[in-house]
Amino acid sequence: MNILAAIKREEKKLEKQLKKVQQQLDGVRSAAKALGHTAAVEVKDAKKRVLSAAGRAAISKAAKKRWAKVKKQAKKAVS
Repeated sequence: MNILAAIKREEKKLEKQLKKVQQQLDGVRSAAKALGHTAAVEVKDAKKRVLSAAGRAAISKAAKKRWAKVKKQAKKAVS
């Protein structure tokens, strides 16, 4: 079996698949354009999420409580 020939056959097969997918993509883009929308994804700047002081305090308290529980269980395991 000639490896080079097999690679060439695979290349042609993939090129056919690529052409088919590109045609489908062009169809989707033209349909979107006909509807007045673009197919391109618009990237918007994400707003920075703000957490209130009370929210941060609650999260901190809960984390400290979880760590206290872990440390307590570790102390029991050692003893």
